Amino acid sequence: MMKLHYSRNPNPRLAVAVARHLVAPVEFVFASPFAPGQAERYRPLNPSLSIPILEEQGRRSLWEADAIACRLSRSSGTLFWRTDDDEPDMIRWLSWGKANFVQSCDEVHFEYGTKQRYGLGPVDEAAVARGLKGFRRHADVLDAEFAQRDFLLESGLSYADFRMACFLPYNDVAGLPLDDFPALSAWYRRLEALPAWSDPFAGLDAPELPCAPSALERQAMQPPEPLG
Repeated sequence: MMKLHYSRNPNPRLAVAVARHLVAPVEFVFASPFAPGQAERYRPLNPSLSIPILEEQGRRSLWEADAIACRLSRSSGTLFWRTDDDEPDMIRWLSWGKANFVQSCDEVHFEYGTKQRYGLGPVDEAAVARGLKGFRRHADVLDAEFAQRDFLLESGLSYADFRMACFLPYNDVAGLPLDDFPALSAWYRRLEALPAWSDPFAGLDAPELPCAPSALERQAMQPPEPLG
C-alpha cells in the first residue's frame, strides 16, 4: 500500500487527480506540514516540507507531482505517463507548459488566490498584468494545437494534459480569460468531464482552502466608471 499525502492546493490536487484517474491503490492522507507541530513529522519525508508526498513500503519517499504521476502510472501498468514513442512529445509539453502556460497561470493565481488566502500581502497588479499577458500569448499556442486534436498528444489523453491544466480548477478566483480561446476551452471541458479531474477529493477528508475573493466578487467591488 502507498500513502499519498495531499492538500487542496494545485500540485497536491494534481497528484490526487492522477491517483483517482488511475484507480491507484493508495491511501490518501490529508497533510499540513507547515501547521504547528507537523514539521518534524514531514521533514524526513521531504526536507522542503512541500506536498504531495508519496510513501511506499520498501522505497524512499517520493515528492513532486510529476515524479509521483510517473510512479503511479508505471505501477498501474498504464501509459498515462507515456513510456513508448510518444514519451518525448509528452515531455516536450510538460517542459513547455511549466515554463510558459502553467507559469503564467500560477503568476495570476498567486496574486489573487494564494496571497489572499494566506494573508501574504496586497495584489501586485504589475505581476497580474504580466501573468495575463503571458497567459494570452501561451493560450494562443494551445488554442491552435487544440483546434487540430482533442488532447496534447495525437494518441489521446496523457499526464501532459493534467499538468497543463493544473491551475485551471482555481479559475473562479484567478479569472483567467479562458473563454477567449474556444479550442482551449473545449479541451478543458473534456477534462472536466472526467470525474477524477472535476472532483478528485470526492469522499476524502479534504478541508477547504481559506477563502479568497472570486473574480466576480472583485469585479463587483470595482468602482463604477465615471460618466462622460
